[in-house]
Amino acid sequence: MADWGPVLIAVVLFVLLTPGLLFQLPGNGRAVGCANMQTSGISILVHTIIYFGLITIFLIAIGVHIYIG
Repeated sequence: MADWGPVLIAVVLFVLLTPGLLFQLPGNGRAVGCANMQTSGISILVHTIIYFGLITIFLIAIGVHIYIG
């Protein structure tokens, strides 16, 4: 029986938190940029910290498990 919870959560968070795809923190010239596909080093760092925090909460603190099979 495989636990697909960590894989599914990691993929969804990666897609949602890709800098410049849906939003970008900090944006170029503004606090938040939306769908501009232009990233900076600071933006990548901020999104990495957000990703790490959310994946830690979902996988370690809450303990999400999805079993298939």
